[in-house]
Amino acid sequence: MSIHPSLSGVNTLVGQRSVFTRVERLQKLMKAGKLSEEDSVYGLPKVRTHYKLKSKKKADEKAKDDAAKKAAE
Repeated sequence: MSIHPSLSGVNTLVGQRSVFTRVERLQKLMKAGKLSEEDSVYGLPKVRTHYKLKSKKKADEKAKDDAAKKAAE
């Protein structure tokens, strides 16, 4: 049975991913210094994927604070 369109969420296709692609995982490990070009791609360590998004309100306040500091200089 399908859900009525008025009951479905607006951003149903947008959500938090729980895994990295292999390329993203390798890039993150190389950036952290846990993997080099010579290392094997088998048996890679786990990589944390949780991202905490900044709320829009806090981001706006931070931008205003940064602008005020630059203006003061």
